[in-house]
Amino acid sequence: MDINVTQGAESYLAELLAKQEVEGIAVRLFVTQPGTPYAETCLAYCRPDEVNPEDEIMDMEQLRFYIERTSIPYLEEATIDFAQDRMGGQLTIKAPNAKTPKVSADSPIDEQINYILYSDINPGLAAHGGEVKLVELVDAEAGKIAVLKFGGGCQGCSAVDLTLKDGVERTLLERVPGLAGVRDVTDHTETTNAYYK
Repeated sequence: MDINVTQGAESYLAELLAKQEVEGIAVRLFVTQPGTPYAETCLAYCRPDEVNPEDEIMDMEQLRFYIERTSIPYLEEATIDFAQDRMGGQLTIKAPNAKTPKVSADSPIDEQINYILYSDINPGLAAHGGEVKLVELVDAEAGKIAVLKFGGGCQGCSAVDLTLKDGVERTLLERVPGLAGVRDVTDHTETTNAYYK
């Protein structure tokens, strides 16, 4: 796990924990809505009775971190720092992979799809005010089917079928091993859902 906690941040957090006067209190680190544009990296107090046995433990000299397991890929290369200033100081968390984690061919299929959507496909759709996101993965005989939802300017756009077929689907099928197809659940008309197989 590649998470950097500066000496200043460690001392600051240790002081905060000491003020809680709870034996064994630690810090929990996690990302809400990971792998999306809305991802936020969060720190919270973690009392001994709040520990999740699934969490990874990262022991520092002055304190212990519990790191939410599903957040780990999104916290790679994160830095927690405390910048001293005249007003006291400010704790900062920089997590460059929170919105799009580092992925490899070994990563779960949903993480690979989200990475491609947010790093490659959505920046292009954003020029038209659109976006696409993964709703779910469903099992099919040939492999996994990605169910995608188009939003923003893509909703109701007559070119979305072309975008799905020619752009998004081709890109995902080329780059995600084990993905057999892409389906669209976005409602492009008032009355029916558009499905692609």
